[in-house]
Amino acid sequence: MLTLARIAEAPSVLTRHLESWDGARLLFRPLARTDAESLAGFLAGLSSETRRFSTFDGYDLAAARELCAAIARYDKLRLVLEEEASARIVGLLEFSLALTQGDVERYRQAGIHLNEETDCRFGLTLSDDQQSKGLATLVFPLICEVAWRLGKRRIILWGGVLADNPRAIRFYEKNGFQRVGPFTGPDGRTSLDMILDIVPPPAGTPPSPR
Repeated sequence: MLTLARIAEAPSVLTRHLESWDGARLLFRPLARTDAESLAGFLAGLSSETRRFSTFDGYDLAAARELCAAIARYDKLRLVLEEEASARIVGLLEFSLALTQGDVERYRQAGIHLNEETDCRFGLTLSDDQQSKGLATLVFPLICEVAWRLGKRRIILWGGVLADNPRAIRFYEKNGFQRVGPFTGPDGRTSLDMILDIVPPPAGTPPSPR
């Protein structure tokens, strides 16, 4: 089973070369400490609409440096999608191996008992110019593989998904997530909890959604 320390020491264990539907070459890899400026460019370029659906504390170089400095220090694993030709970061994927008490309580009320040994939180943000191109679908098998190799068997959405984001809801449902129920966040917005069971993979193949 992989650990955050092991990934920080040997990021190649989760590094993959991909080709998008339009032929662009992409690199899927763990965030590196040297990524601060490139990550800042990614964050700063997100539109106000995309930011409305994200959970970042900031969108500048200071926020990017904080994310890079947190590598292997806490319970978070962050990976990026990078254009190989330009080295531009076009996606940020976040895993949290810890559960909040609010998550645990909301799911308990829905009859689902979360466990940090088997469950993790996940969030995905793509640059505006890469949305609606099938990129999230392309990387979804890798998302399941990462969670499985971290010892997780279920994925919940980090902060849920906003109820007024039907495109994201359709994407998650298409990829096997089940609706758990709505809740109102601290900002007063309604979000939807969703959960995914990961199917054990056959030998030599990556895990997949159940």
